[in-house]
Amino acid sequence: MSTSTIWQKPIDLATIAATGAGTAVEHLGIEVHTILDDGLVARMPVDARTRQPMGLLHGGVSVVLAETLGSLGAYFASPPGHVTVGLDINANHLRAVRSGWVTGTAKPVHLGRTTHVWAIEIANEAGQLVCVSRITMAILTQPPGQSGQQD
Repeated sequence: MSTSTIWQKPIDLATIAATGAGTAVEHLGIEVHTILDDGLVARMPVDARTRQPMGLLHGGVSVVLAETLGSLGAYFASPPGHVTVGLDINANHLRAVRSGWVTGTAKPVHLGRTTHVWAIEIANEAGQLVCVSRITMAILTQPPGQSGQQD
């Protein structure tokens, strides 16, 4: 059994939670709860903060969950001294959700020197796919005096 991991920076749930404090991540109730050897898993409530006027999970909020996971993954999987910024994201919305929780799982498709591509699957509580997304991240040298994740 392999114990290899994609993470190049120290990663733990407390550090991840701290990056979301005071941001849209916190406001929307996004909770990263599992660090895999090759990805991240988070959940998000479907409630008044995350529904659109028709009472369904807002597609844009699904994209926020996807971008959060892909951005965090790319940041922690990039070398020390590097930051990440999003270049492109797409999403296909497959199924409506009215309540409960959705869970997003992000795993890399490509971990290059200057770009990462991450695939994110979002499922409802029954395990049915709600949204599939893909994000491309630029991996940049961290400017002097700057710290932390960019996007």
